Amino acid sequence: MNPYTSSGSVATMTANVSGNDNLNDLGDGPRQPGDPERYPVGAVTRRLLGYVRPHRISFTASFVSAAISVILQLYTPILIGEGIDLIVAARQVDFDALLPLVTKLAIVVVGAAAFQWLQGYCVNRLSYETVRDMRVEASDKLSRMPLSFIDSHAHGDLMSRVVNDVDQVGDGLLQGFTQLFTGVITIVGTLALMLSINLTMTLVVVLVTPLSIFAAGAIAKLSNKSFTAQQRIQGQLGGHIEEYVGEQKLVDAFAYGPNAQLRFDALNAELYTAGERAQFMGSLSNPGTRFINNIIYAVVAVIGCVGVITGVPAALTVGGVQIFLSYANQYTKPFNEVTNVITQIQTAYASARRMFALLDAREQEPDASDAVELVAPQGEVNFEHVDFSYVPDRKLLQDICIEAKPGTRFALVGPTGCGKTTLINLLLRFYDIDAGRIMVDGRSSRDYTRASLRRAFGMVLQDTWLFEGTVAENIAYGCPDATREQVIEAAKRAHAHKFIVQLPGGYDTVIGEDGGTFSQGQKQLLCIARVMLTDPAILLLDEATSSIDTRTELQVQAAFDELMAGRTSFVVAHRLSTIRNADCILVMRDGQVIERGTHDELLAADGFYAELYRSQFAQ
Repeated sequence: MNPYTSSGSVATMTANVSGNDNLNDLGDGPRQPGDPERYPVGAVTRRLLGYVRPHRISFTASFVSAAISVILQLYTPILIGEGIDLIVAARQVDFDALLPLVTKLAIVVVGAAAFQWLQGYCVNRLSYETVRDMRVEASDKLSRMPLSFIDSHAHGDLMSRVVNDVDQVGDGLLQGFTQLFTGVITIVGTLALMLSINLTMTLVVVLVTPLSIFAAGAIAKLSNKSFTAQQRIQGQLGGHIEEYVGEQKLVDAFAYGPNAQLRFDALNAELYTAGERAQFMGSLSNPGTRFINNIIYAVVAVIGCVGVITGVPAALTVGGVQIFLSYANQYTKPFNEVTNVITQIQTAYASARRMFALLDAREQEPDASDAVELVAPQGEVNFEHVDFSYVPDRKLLQDICIEAKPGTRFALVGPTGCGKTTLINLLLRFYDIDAGRIMVDGRSSRDYTRASLRRAFGMVLQDTWLFEGTVAENIAYGCPDATREQVIEAAKRAHAHKFIVQLPGGYDTVIGEDGGTFSQGQKQLLCIARVMLTDPAILLLDEATSSIDTRTELQVQAAFDELMAGRTSFVVAHRLSTIRNADCILVMRDGQVIERGTHDELLAADGFYAELYRSQFAQ
């Protein structure tokens, strides 16, 4: 039995809350690259820019629009200063020169607003295009991950990384790029214009500004861990909710609601504490830098006024002082704006680290470069001295040898945890074996591409899975091109047609998530119909009729007998009455095949199988 029992077990979430956020840390194995803590700011920034690079047009348009907008905004104080100087004294205004100036000012202001809007549009487009690419890559990544990875991590946390964390990165990009474009151009432009007006006053501004940068940097460094913890706990909370909402029936059946609520309260309280700390630390940046920038503004105003009155350190007009004050304010404004959105930016970086940890996780071993397609499979399957374990120091399957000729019907029986379902997983290469070989049609299963190998198998599990869609779409999941007649025929053979036609929409009835209100037996029949439609060469039935009533089971068993005729079949069963007709029964115990033979042969041997059989039919 796979020790990683579910995607969101309480044990898994407890481990996560304790701080285990490494996507590649599968319990007993060594830590692998991909830990979010191992991504410095520089590395994250370079990778984010890599996602921006394909969208050069939006990026360039954003930069050009920002440049024009800032230049027009920097030209505005000059026009205002010139206008002030045209006001000589009370009732002494040069209106002939002032009116054209006001017209020019209006054009400049409208132009600056227009290009500012264009910049916002381009940045939004850039942000959403980048987020789209990241989400597509994350989705593709999950499709390439081995089943061991999916089994050992909370599904809610993985979904949080693909959905919530990517959105946070998008918000951070939106804010960050907007401030970056305008900020850099504003700082360079205002600095150049201030130097052209007065060197001494410019030096005052430049020398005091690092205090603002230092304060913002120190606070950002302190708050970084809080934002990382906030995103980690948010992912764990998502995993907890996904688990208990998805299994609400069990939660209610076992009256576990209060315990689940306590667990939620604990995670929610931890998220509240981490979020409060992160928001508090992040909120310190803007007031701190704004305070320092106000000091700069006051110093510039005092020195400018002294210059107007005394000519020291430079002779300035009132309009010149106004121009300089405006530039000094615009020079420090980008620092204020960056610290004002520091929360979004740091949240984005924390989310980006979690995303990159997922994207860098070890993928499923790819198909061999010389892998071939399995075409027209005959159904011959051999296990040759196969060993396998989920955890290196805990052996499960040991020296498994099975020879299945085409058309042979094998049954796997044994106590829970002996490795029956694991054999099914190995046949489909959901996991790769540690030693030995699994041969399919005379070649190692590793020699085939996974996709073609799995197309040769039809599988019905004890745990049913239906997606949100019509009944016909669910049955045709393995054969999307199947006609309606073929779908109906498969449903009839699975004895599902009768209840399907009684539904309000028949085969076009939309099924809710995970089967909606269908009974477990009805869901199982639809899954059986799905396999019958694929008409596979090899059948894998893992307690396939466990949720069906006895009368229907006999009917479906007859359909399976027809389907299994001429096909290799592996049937996992606990009810031994269902496998009497098997060509060979493999009795497993502690990961080994301890007995094999027909039903009658094993009863005559009076071994472990006979003991199991008698225990089921004892009066």
